Amino acid sequence: MGLQNLFLIGPMGAGKTTVGKQLAEYFHLEFIDSDHEIQRRTGVDIPTIFEFEGEDGFRQRERIVVDELTARDGIVLATGGGVVMREENRNRLSSRGTVIYLHCSVRQQFERTHRDKNRPLLSTPDPMGKLNELMALRDPLYRQTADIVVSTEGRNTQAVVQDIRKLLEKLKH
Repeated sequence: MGLQNLFLIGPMGAGKTTVGKQLAEYFHLEFIDSDHEIQRRTGVDIPTIFEFEGEDGFRQRERIVVDELTARDGIVLATGGGVVMREENRNRLSSRGTVIYLHCSVRQQFERTHRDKNRPLLSTPDPMGKLNELMALRDPLYRQTADIVVSTEGRNTQAVVQDIRKLLEKLKH
């Protein structure tokens, strides 16, 4: 199919890692999760980075990793939910591959993430409120950056991957 890179964006809990692994397998591409790469490079988990460096420190690390990873060829990259907050990241993603926004409701995000202790932005008395706030801020940026928007709402991975494959085929023509 001649795919160069596929970049998955969207909120936490949308299924970027799960869908990304399946897409990489289907298209015989390398799968990388930018959050996992940051953790691998630092040797600590994301909450620890947030604790010691704050969100700004994490976003700076994320910017460097996204720049390096998007410069590669033949990858499927699952990004962190906040990757779109920096214009530089949005530009890198848009210019170096096909960007797929995995969209889901705040309710689904909450159901998939509320027990996960690796989500520092949800360490708040009102995680639902925080998810609503993040979605209001980020959704327009996800849509602006994406070549394709696919809903993961109440859907299994196979159905989402099938939709993405069909939409990529249409983009090709």
